[in-house]
Amino acid sequence: MPDPGLSPLPAHPPAAAARLGADVLAAALAGPAAEAPAPAAAPRWIPGGPSGLGTTALSLARPAAVPEALPVPVPAPDALPEPAGPPSAAPSAAECRPIPGLYFHPVPDPDPVRVDEVSRRIKDWALDEVQLYPEEWEGQFDGFSVGRYMVACHPDAPTVDHLMLATRLMVAENAVDDCYCEDHGGSPIGLGGRLLMAHTALDPVHTTPEYAPAWAESLGSDAPRRAYRSAMDYFVRAASPSQSDRFRHDMARLHMGYLAEAAWAETDHVPEVWEYLAMRQFNNFRPCPTITDTVGGYELPADLHARPEMQRVIALAGNATTIVNDLYSYTKELSSPGVHLNLPVVLAEREKLSERDAYLKAIEVHNDLMHAFEAAAAEVAAAFPVPTVLRFLKGVAVWVDGNHYWHQTNTFRYSLPDFW
Repeated sequence: MPDPGLSPLPAHPPAAAARLGADVLAAALAGPAAEAPAPAAAPRWIPGGPSGLGTTALSLARPAAVPEALPVPVPAPDALPEPAGPPSAAPSAAECRPIPGLYFHPVPDPDPVRVDEVSRRIKDWALDEVQLYPEEWEGQFDGFSVGRYMVACHPDAPTVDHLMLATRLMVAENAVDDCYCEDHGGSPIGLGGRLLMAHTALDPVHTTPEYAPAWAESLGSDAPRRAYRSAMDYFVRAASPSQSDRFRHDMARLHMGYLAEAAWAETDHVPEVWEYLAMRQFNNFRPCPTITDTVGGYELPADLHARPEMQRVIALAGNATTIVNDLYSYTKELSSPGVHLNLPVVLAEREKLSERDAYLKAIEVHNDLMHAFEAAAAEVAAAFPVPTVLRFLKGVAVWVDGNHYWHQTNTFRYSLPDFW
């Protein structure tokens, strides 16, 4: 019997579903949607959630207030220091052109004090705790702007310590991608073995006393494994067992997606468009929004997280944000050696489109995914109008918006093709 969660995406914005969600929501999201370059007036129907303990309504304009109590305890950090100088220089969203025609939601620039503090702490962790990169990679690490990224994606994080949970994991995941798969020595050859050993830093091996020491020693053998082990150690101390296992599961999904892409690279296979989109549902950002409750200092119960309706919301969020990456990184990947699969490249090859037409069609695919995500989230909010569900849905929606913001404003890494 077909899974109803795998129904085809609608061809047009599902207004009826959006209205259904709006009828049961306490408030609509703060801010209009946008069709770049000019904001559009269409409202966005994702739950803001009721107020109260653990359900503080989130605002895109400022971090949410600290909850009165945290179901997942994290030690309170020291007070943030005053920045020694002006906040880290970076262009604002108003200074950066978004992709014309892309459906997205503008967000304010993230809190510069938090950005500077997260940026300082993550660099100290990368250099001093896990020896993540050699000196000559420092400029690339700084240009990644991970502090701005995580503060924009998690405005409801009660403390910087909560933000650091996501930031370490993001940096560790990128280290694995770069060093095992991509720019810094990565290769599809032998990738499965490397990924499996790295995954054991997240999901520990339970073996005999004779062989356990060798496995434990292997976790420090390279930078990606050191980063995974350290980031996960911090995460499991703050997260519940259910949240930790949820994250491990999504990382296994990610690694499976890496392996599919590597297999295609080894055989010079350009997948069909549907095959590529299937791969991208696994090789995508899903592990990031799925921890939004841990970073927010609360927990979406496991039975609600596991519902197929919620899994569809999370999958669509991951799919849409990953196509954003395909679009913003398009020119960067074209200038790199070899063939880099992304949605415009696959569309051009498989549907015999020009580069421009393939890119414009990829924008349409992204927009359909975004509309489907928002409709699915509204339907879940209508069916399960409980505080943790509403807050989690809002957190995922804010992560989607923050992810676009980071891509749009990271001019160190990305530039747009000249198609307009």
